[in-house]
Amino acid sequence: MPSFRLRSICIASFLLAGAGLAHAEDAMILWPAGWDVQSLPVSESGTEQPTVQLRQRAIKNDQRGEPSMVVELTRSRLVPGHAVNVQGVLLEMRKAVQVDFARSGLQSACTHVREVSLGGVPGMESTCTVTQNGVHVMTQTLVAAADAQQAWSLSYAGSAQGYAQNKDEVQRIRDSLRLGDAR
Repeated sequence: MPSFRLRSICIASFLLAGAGLAHAEDAMILWPAGWDVQSLPVSESGTEQPTVQLRQRAIKNDQRGEPSMVVELTRSRLVPGHAVNVQGVLLEMRKAVQVDFARSGLQSACTHVREVSLGGVPGMESTCTVTQNGVHVMTQTLVAAADAQQAWSLSYAGSAQGYAQNKDEVQRIRDSLRLGDAR
């Protein structure tokens, strides 16, 4: 996957802004063999902003060593009393991704936002199909979820073939998440 496509995956995590460093014990995903998992540094923000406690990315490479699927999870602690408009966050994530694709000369069409549960936390989801000159080149799913204390963003994307090949495995990873218990 070209780097401009990988960049779009990261946009979602920046929408929840934050501070601190991710530590190994913060990992909330049980990754199957074959994924290159990285805990990513997060930047500092003011006290009135959510605090990012975890930012983790995993990459699954194809036989040639090229990324076929990238998954990124971000967990942010909310400011007490702050209620997250999850649908609004997801719409902003989707808009940012679509703008990034358009700047790269790609077209994208996304599904309507739908309600989902992410690791036991109520959330919203949208999947975008990305084309270039009418050819399907990539698929990306964006998920945002929040409870009273934390907000989560999950993004996974892959080449058209990579997404199709890894979709079931990513769904099993996603189903294994237990986010509501991570305090």
